[in-house]
Amino acid sequence: MNKKNKTLGEFIIENQAAFQYSSGELSKLINAIRLAAKVVNHEVNKAGLVDILGTAGEMNIQGENQQKLDVLANEKFIQTLKNREIVCGIASEEEDDFISINSNDEKHRNKYVVLIDPLDGSTNIDVNVSVGTIFSVYRRITPVGTPVTLEDFLQPGKNQVAAGYIIYGTSTMLVYTTGHGVNGFTLNPAIGTFYLSHPDMQFPESGKIYSVNEGNYIHFHQGVKDYIKYCQKEEDDRPYTSRYIGSLVSDFHRNMIKGGIYMYPKSSITENGKLRLLYECNPMAFLAEQANGMAIGGRSRILDVKPEELHQRIPFFCGSRKMVEKLQEFLQKYH
Repeated sequence: MNKKNKTLGEFIIENQAAFQYSSGELSKLINAIRLAAKVVNHEVNKAGLVDILGTAGEMNIQGENQQKLDVLANEKFIQTLKNREIVCGIASEEEDDFISINSNDEKHRNKYVVLIDPLDGSTNIDVNVSVGTIFSVYRRITPVGTPVTLEDFLQPGKNQVAAGYIIYGTSTMLVYTTGHGVNGFTLNPAIGTFYLSHPDMQFPESGKIYSVNEGNYIHFHQGVKDYIKYCQKEEDDRPYTSRYIGSLVSDFHRNMIKGGIYMYPKSSITENGKLRLLYECNPMAFLAEQANGMAIGGRSRILDVKPEELHQRIPFFCGSRKMVEKLQEFLQKYH
C-alpha cells in the first residue's frame, strides 16, 4: 500500500505495538478524538450559516468570553470521550474543574486522562481564519479502581503518552504523536476519512519566520525585545519574516512545515504569560520535541515543569531548534 494512502485507522492498528502499554485503550482513545474532530469540523464549516458565531454570553474559568463554538466543541469532545468509556478523567480549558468518569460496567478501570483545549483561536471563527483543537493524554498515577484525583492531571509534560492537534483550515488535519515521531492526517470530507498525508513531520533545523504579537512589544522583557531586533536586522540570512495568526495551532503548524519560532512571552501585563501549561504548552512542546524542534518556557524545558494548578499559565517559546537556542542566548543575558 502506498504510505500516503494509509488511513488513520490503519495507521493506529499498525503502530499499536509501539505504545508503551499496548492494551488497545490508547488506540480507542485516538479513535474517539478522531470521531469528535469530524463532528466539530462539520460545525466549524457551518459557521456563518447557522447561529454559532460570536460569544455565548458567558465567561470561562480564565475570565475570557466563551465563543459559541467553544462551548459546542467542548461538549462534543467531552461527550464523545464519555460515550466511548475509555478514559477515567477529562480536564478542559473551558471547565472550572476536572471531570471524573466512572464507566458503567467497570468501576474506574480505565487508565488514561485527557486534557483538552477544545477550540484554540476561536475568536478567529468570526473572520474565517483557521482554528484548532489541542489534546494531551497521560496514564493515570492514582490506583486503578479509584476515582481520579487532581494529581492525575498535574503531571509534567514529559509523562505524556500522546498529544496532538486538529487544525480546521483550508483542509482539516489531525497531527499527533505517541512518542515515536509526528504524523499528520488530512480529512477527505467526501468520505469522512483521515489519510496519512504528512508522514514523519519534522521542524527544519532553522527557519525564517518568527511568530509573536508585536503589538505587545513595549511590554516584553528586554531579552525578548533584543531577539526580535535580531530577527529584524539585515544581516546574514536575516531579516526574518514576521507571521502571526493568533491561533497557536495555526502558527505552530506553519512553523513546523516551513521552519520558524513561535513566542508568547511573559510581559509587564501578563507576568506569567498567557498560554496554559497543561492544555496548550505541554502538548505542543511534546510534538515539537518529537519533530526535532525545541520548546522552552524561558530558561527551562517546558516538559520538565511540574504543574501546580489546572489552569496554570506559562511563557512559551517553541520551534526550529537553532532559532530557539539563539533566543535562549538573548534570554540568558538578563538572568
